[in-house]
Amino acid sequence: MSETLEPRLNPDLIGHDGAERVFLDAWNSGRLAHAWLLCGPKGIGKATLAYRIARFVLAGGGEGGGLFGGGPETLSIGADHPVFRRVASGGHADLKAVERGWTDDKKTKLRSEIVIDDVRGIGGFLALTPGEGGWRVVVIDAADEMNRNAANAVLKLLEEPPRNALILLVSHSPGRLLPTIRSRCRRLTLPPLAEANVARLLAAQRPDLGADDVTTLARLGEGSIGKALALANEGGLDLYRDLVAMLATLPKLDVPALHALADRVARPEAEAAWRTVSELFGWWLARLVRSGGRQGEGMAEAVPGEAAVMARLLAAAGLERWLEVWEKVTSLFARTDAVNLDRKQALLTAFLAVERLARA
Repeated sequence: MSETLEPRLNPDLIGHDGAERVFLDAWNSGRLAHAWLLCGPKGIGKATLAYRIARFVLAGGGEGGGLFGGGPETLSIGADHPVFRRVASGGHADLKAVERGWTDDKKTKLRSEIVIDDVRGIGGFLALTPGEGGWRVVVIDAADEMNRNAANAVLKLLEEPPRNALILLVSHSPGRLLPTIRSRCRRLTLPPLAEANVARLLAAQRPDLGADDVTTLARLGEGSIGKALALANEGGLDLYRDLVAMLATLPKLDVPALHALADRVARPEAEAAWRTVSELFGWWLARLVRSGGRQGEGMAEAVPGEAAVMARLLAAAGLERWLEVWEKVTSLFARTDAVNLDRKQALLTAFLAVERLARA
């Protein structure tokens, strides 16, 4: 298994040429916004773009102009460039990265949010004279994770930005941000990646995977290389196949197999497996509902045979009733995580709810 590249280490950006062009046009115009909100689904490359922009700006705008002497035509900075190496190592004096901090000195667990202490030093950092060039850059990943105090502190900086300061806010859910933060940033929305691009990235970062596995994971990723890689690294492919195989036994569940699956993912040490199977279950039910709403057009299978399972279930009950089951199952899983309910019982309850409707 190869290691997944962190955004600050990744020299490649695939599938977002349009977003790169927008920033380059702003740079070449000489009217660059001091703050940018990089939006889009999680795991599609927003943080990778943020660090790509940071390297470009810190290097003074890249390594050359356009074909006829205009501005630069790419944000790319070679991996052997000194700026690239210092950004990758976290040692560039003019770059500050803001992320969730650790809960303890031993760095065993990250906090659930970005707190005031994580952002407190940004103002002083931006007020300093750039040490290596003309710009100072801050990357906040992810801005959605700031609590109220941290968000208010960042808002003050956005209201009175220093000259030659660039703030890049990565956001998976911009609706969670303060409206005043959104209004003071230029918004750059990145779309989900094409399935072919997810497959290409997945094959490069996980060369141990077979072609069929890459295709399935790319489909499960739904435009997010981050999601596809997480599923690959956490056994999501086998869990999804087991989930569909279990659903294929409906309208009468294989009870012993169901208990075996529940026992496997409900153990205290199986945190990743529980998170993965609960998310995949809700996602599959959402696919079932979407498939039913497509008036027979069908949906591309992630694994062989699931289209037939969906067709059989949709024939057993109407779309509105399956939508109700999806809502109940996702609510049950959320409640289980929130108040630490019995995971095995939650999974059994979810499957039994689907079984009851399949028998209708």
